[in-house]
Amino acid sequence: MRTRARLAAVIAIVSTLPGCTGWQSALDPQSPQSDQLKHLFIVFLAISVIVWIGVMVALFLGVTRPNGRRNQPLAIRTAFERAAGRTIAVGGVATTLIVLGLSIISYRTQGAIFGKAPDSLAVKVIGHQWWWEIQYQADGPYLEFNTANEIRVPVGKPVTVKLETTDVIHSFWVPSLMGKMDLINGQQNAIQFTANKAGVYRGQCAEFCGLQHAHMAFTVVALPPDQFSTWRNAQISSAASPPDPLAQQGELLFRSRGCALCHSIRGTPAGGQLGPDLTHLAGRTTIAAGALHFSSGALAAWIADPQHIKPGNHMPRMPIHSDELIAIVHYLENLR
Repeated sequence: MRTRARLAAVIAIVSTLPGCTGWQSALDPQSPQSDQLKHLFIVFLAISVIVWIGVMVALFLGVTRPNGRRNQPLAIRTAFERAAGRTIAVGGVATTLIVLGLSIISYRTQGAIFGKAPDSLAVKVIGHQWWWEIQYQADGPYLEFNTANEIRVPVGKPVTVKLETTDVIHSFWVPSLMGKMDLINGQQNAIQFTANKAGVYRGQCAEFCGLQHAHMAFTVVALPPDQFSTWRNAQISSAASPPDPLAQQGELLFRSRGCALCHSIRGTPAGGQLGPDLTHLAGRTTIAAGALHFSSGALAAWIADPQHIKPGNHMPRMPIHSDELIAIVHYLENLR
């Protein structure tokens, strides 16, 4: 039994270790902001452990210390009362100093994290049930564009994320890059981060927002500045014309089957505002807010029956024949 208990304890401890690293871990900081939060967490944890050990030691001594007057519980022991009073006073002062010190450290960290950075990239993120609308803002409207569920940023450049919601409260969180920030109805919150190196970092809605809360993910892709500039210039442009007859048929079906009532594709008559912008859909790595990796099969399955893949989402099942589905998927695959 002891061997089994030890084995179970080892398995339990080892199984938690992978959560300390990876592309969605607050203990794997990849920005100055997340590094500050990690240090704050370690300080709080260390002080909490020291306090807990001190309390346990005091409790142990209090329980095991010999007491020669156990048969006289109402007897007044002047020396003991004085010692107890001093202990309580010291404990009260220590508690006050510890809480005050932790508060100061916390406020300083908050100031470092939320300090305004000059010349930052402005990105507005709007939470929907259950996907993320991404708006890249710029000085001129011709430099602005929309995308969904993927945020691409240049390495080393501060990014200011402005947060809004159109329905319920959501929470924006990329553990490796920043802390959490809520998206609250009727107000705009903001959070900043600066990616230290190129990579893909996973984010998640961290506030329960309904049936598909667990399937409301997104990614932040940090690119070298030159690659980001190339990507941004491509995103600003309108969708390319269908390259072949099958794609042309798919574009017509996209509009006639009602897809354009919810989705927008810049450069075409499709101007819906209820669903994600699909202008450069094929350049994304996932669809349905991270529920599926982008592929022809996944795209076809999602269009054919979105409620089977993500029950409760606001995309209805449309009556589409198999040949029509093939044409629409082929058209969307060319939106790069």
